[in-house]
Amino acid sequence: MTQTPLKPCLFVASSHRDLAEFPACVRDEIGHALYVAQRGDEPPTAKALKGFSGRGVLEIVEDHDGNAYRAVYTVRLEGAIYVLHAFQKKSKKGSATPVPDIELIKKRLKRAEEHHRERSRS
Repeated sequence: MTQTPLKPCLFVASSHRDLAEFPACVRDEIGHALYVAQRGDEPPTAKALKGFSGRGVLEIVEDHDGNAYRAVYTVRLEGAIYVLHAFQKKSKKGSATPVPDIELIKKRLKRAEEHHRERSRS
């Protein structure tokens, strides 16, 4: 039985540092979900992020101690997953991702696409 090689998990901008500040149990759950994504599967805690057409940009949602934590990653770029943003959702109203976070995710997605193009040329 051959095992599919893991895709590299690359972090854009401060996403790794931001994720490191989450509570340990939240980091563990998000880390496991990212591992599942690296294997080429979709973690059960991931859902498509609205406004990014399709299932290319996904959001992992973890609740802990009354707080909501999110990690957003993309599988759009072949051969790797890119973690675009990790944040604690502050608003208690609705489940929508706040507009400033969406704008940041869009910027970081462009950076990931540029990095991926450069990586592919090497």
